[in-house]
Amino acid sequence: MGDMLFSMGTTTPQRTLSIGELARDTGASVRSLRHYDAHGLLTSFRSDNGYRAFPPAAVTQVRQIQRMIATGFSLAEIRAFPDCMRMIEGASACPETSAAQRKRLASIERQIADLERRRARLLKTLAEGVVPPLE
Repeated sequence: MGDMLFSMGTTTPQRTLSIGELARDTGASVRSLRHYDAHGLLTSFRSDNGYRAFPPAAVTQVRQIQRMIATGFSLAEIRAFPDCMRMIEGASACPETSAAQRKRLASIERQIADLERRRARLLKTLAEGVVPPLE
């Protein structure tokens, strides 16, 4: 079970999460969590017993990281995003990141167009029985 953490300026303890608890609560693997933490994407600290501990807000951080990875962003790109993207669950449009999101969308659209060209070429090859010349 997690340790307790005292919030800044208060004496009210907050429950902390072990890496296993964070994995369970987010569905992320322990290995992924260590990787995110190593890239500076998570708020963590060493507890008195030397184990890594996470504040409850880390659940939100992990969920946001997973969402951004699912849309094609790398960990390096995610690390460069401001807190408005990494710390607020469900955040999708910060003025500071809309240009990066548009750039990612353009890249995905180019990939789709390339795949559609390949698909059409393969369909033509199957229909005609020969590889068509490059156009």
